[in-house]
Amino acid sequence: MAEMLDAVLRHLEALVSFDTRNPPRLIGTGGIFDYIRAQLPDFKIEVVDHGEGAVSLFAVRGKPTRVFNVHLDTVPSSEAWTADPHVMRRFEDRVVGLGVCDIKGAAAGLIAAANATQGDAAFLFSSDEEANDPRCIAAFLAGDHGFSEAIIAEPTRCEAVLAHRGISSVLLKFKGEAGHASGANAMAASALHQAMRWGGQALDLVEAEAASRFGGLSGLRFNIGKVEGGIKANMIAPSAEVRFGFRPLPSHDIDALHLRFGACAAAGALERYEETFRGPSLPAGDTASAEERRLAARDLADELGLPIGNAVDFWTEASLFSQAGLTALVYGPGDIAQAHTADEFVTLEQLQRYAGTITRLLQNNMSGTTTP
Repeated sequence: MAEMLDAVLRHLEALVSFDTRNPPRLIGTGGIFDYIRAQLPDFKIEVVDHGEGAVSLFAVRGKPTRVFNVHLDTVPSSEAWTADPHVMRRFEDRVVGLGVCDIKGAAAGLIAAANATQGDAAFLFSSDEEANDPRCIAAFLAGDHGFSEAIIAEPTRCEAVLAHRGISSVLLKFKGEAGHASGANAMAASALHQAMRWGGQALDLVEAEAASRFGGLSGLRFNIGKVEGGIKANMIAPSAEVRFGFRPLPSHDIDALHLRFGACAAAGALERYEETFRGPSLPAGDTASAEERRLAARDLADELGLPIGNAVDFWTEASLFSQAGLTALVYGPGDIAQAHTADEFVTLEQLQRYAGTITRLLQNNMSGTTTP
């Protein structure tokens, strides 16, 4: 196992050294993709540029029915880092570097496991997960891929996650009537006042959903992330803009929620209501089909000998695979609490456990068995 960990760390150090921050997503078909191609000499490799830094690498060996997916892009680094984020640092029980937890550690584990085995395997590496622009996954799923199962790597502490929330991001534009703030119409004419009234109604809507339940998750997550508008204190705001997001349960109807959020605005106050991004819940589908898919994912985890963890509040691209009809679950090393933080880290124990599990699964593919 020490040799496996050494291999994982060697690959991880190399992967971290490539700048794949997203944004700005200045990612081409070379660089990190050339490195991965060189590490998988017995795989058939296809690299596709989907535009604007969205690049995918699909590697396949044999005739697998299950695909492993991991994204290579990272969030931007901040000034809070205590050292170069693209130089991996090793400590007694962990390694530190941009993306080691989210989720280049899993990419390194997949490469190391592939080199240690000869079984059937399929890996999909992508570079566009962190900006809510899943071109790589959409293009892959639109093709004749032939897979029935997908395991998506995100930091789950090496536990199989079968359910998580969806995500929806929205842009609102409120319209007002410019004028002097002393006017009798200031209260009703201000676009900013309308935006604030909408916010109060929206918060009440969310609180009313507190009793909603699905698979260990409860309630509706909601955040008003940005409010802009107005010119100065003595002028009625002629326009205002609000950006908000919500994270529904698999049992929520996202379209119905949009209608309810839109209705929180006073008649005539809204100039624009635009959903800028939507990611389905995991499992995808209505309540009945989502539960059926969750049970199928549970059976898959049991079959593969993966410990099952709790449902999570964060979103992953596993839901896109589920929406396309594949049995999908999330499984990867690291703790989500370390993702997107300065001096991001993943423990050596998690890296070793993940690589060991993937090695076992690929060996089972070679032997024709699926049980641990």
